[in-house]
Amino acid sequence: MRFLVPMLLLAVGCKSQPAAPLRVAAASDLTQAFEAIAPAFEKKTGQKVELVFGASGQLSKQLVEGAPYDLFAAANEAFTQAPIDQGVCRGDTRAHYAEGHLVIYAAKEKLSSLEDLKDPRFVKVAIANPEVAPYGKAAKDALMKAGLWEAIEPKLVYGQNIQQTFQLAKSGNAEAALVSRSLAKDAVEIDTALYTPLKQALVVCTGGKNTAGGEAFAAFVLSEEGRSILKSFGFALPSAAAL
Repeated sequence: MRFLVPMLLLAVGCKSQPAAPLRVAAASDLTQAFEAIAPAFEKKTGQKVELVFGASGQLSKQLVEGAPYDLFAAANEAFTQAPIDQGVCRGDTRAHYAEGHLVIYAAKEKLSSLEDLKDPRFVKVAIANPEVAPYGKAAKDALMKAGLWEAIEPKLVYGQNIQQTFQLAKSGNAEAALVSRSLAKDAVEIDTALYTPLKQALVVCTGGKNTAGGEAFAAFVLSEEGRSILKSFGFALPSAAAL
């Protein structure tokens, strides 16, 4: 994939109008980052981008069922496999674009570690649905590995994706939430040894009407400009050789 980046950006640099808008399905932890990347891509290429955010598992299922997306950016590379197996996304385009990190966010209460969540101050603790959201699974794994699951599980409330989970805590409907570093500022880092690394991958898909646009957007995300934006939102970046 890395060898295609200069060529694809050059190909779309002429600002020719595509037959249809580029439709990008992206994990919810990418909300802020992709809302910054999309305008930069549009300015460079002249192509309109439509962003659809959700839990990686839900978006993967939608693709398998025929959703018309041109690109899928998952919060865990495992969720790209089913669409590839079903032939609706191209395995040769899969690329690791970032690594996500889990944090504890509390809008009002002070805390310094997962252990603090046992305190009675924290009546409700939000995590994303572990069945469909990679950060939700990471949160459950972290609580279990830290020996806190039995104490915290009765307090848990679940968001359908990590953005919704973050909003539960931000709005005060939960005192704390385990969310992605890309969404929460001034949050407490969770030891990465407590959960499997969140290796995030993208893949170009064929169910939409602008596959070439999907290739170009993938190239932009993997370019120095795209990587710089991802880094500014708290994502760790794979080495260029790993792209």
